[in-house]
Amino acid sequence: MKKLGLIGGTSYHSTIDYYRMINEKVSDVIGHDQNPELLLYSLNIALMRSGDREKIQNEYLRISKELISIGAEGILICANTPHMVYDFVQPKIDVPILHIGKAIGDYAIKNNFKNLGLLGTKQTVKIGFLENYIKDNYPLEITLPDEENIEKVHHYISKELTQGVFSAEAKTYFLEQMKALKEKGADAMIMGCTELPILIKQEETDFHLIDTTGLHVEMAVDFIVNG
Repeated sequence: MKKLGLIGGTSYHSTIDYYRMINEKVSDVIGHDQNPELLLYSLNIALMRSGDREKIQNEYLRISKELISIGAEGILICANTPHMVYDFVQPKIDVPILHIGKAIGDYAIKNNFKNLGLLGTKQTVKIGFLENYIKDNYPLEITLPDEENIEKVHHYISKELTQGVFSAEAKTYFLEQMKALKEKGADAMIMGCTELPILIKQEETDFHLIDTTGLHVEMAVDFIVNG
């Protein structure tokens, strides 16, 4: 099996799900009397909240190299927003970073989706690193929230979800945003914050949800088991 290095902590709530689900799903393959070797570096979310892109990039590079130095054969960033560092970090290391955008794009193509609504932090929506990765590699359109809603989406994520608060008010708001994205043409919704699948489950809505956490975990499991 391949040894995977996980970079988590953004937030630790979703990192817990990543760690648990990877262990569970690998054990489903290799036997429940075993579990994979994983290397986990959980950073302080204050780094991301700083908004200092140069500092964020350099820290993710440092952490990636540290994990590689102790045996990591691949890197998994346990969140959507920190994938903003991918283009900076990947060329500087010799192991693959398993990009969450690939997990999303492969799933969308497999299920014949054409237009994906994107819900995520302000950085995820406005910097465009996730949107650009998907559009550069797949024949897919990305639909974004209206400008006036981007800040409010970010508020709920940063002030509630990443702090472990999953309120009925937030759930109602995100369901309203999904309705608006569908009206603009989206036929599936990227849950582009790894806490969103904790807030809203597929069985709670008729919208087609793209659970980025679950898909990224499947990608991780395939890497660990099959290389």
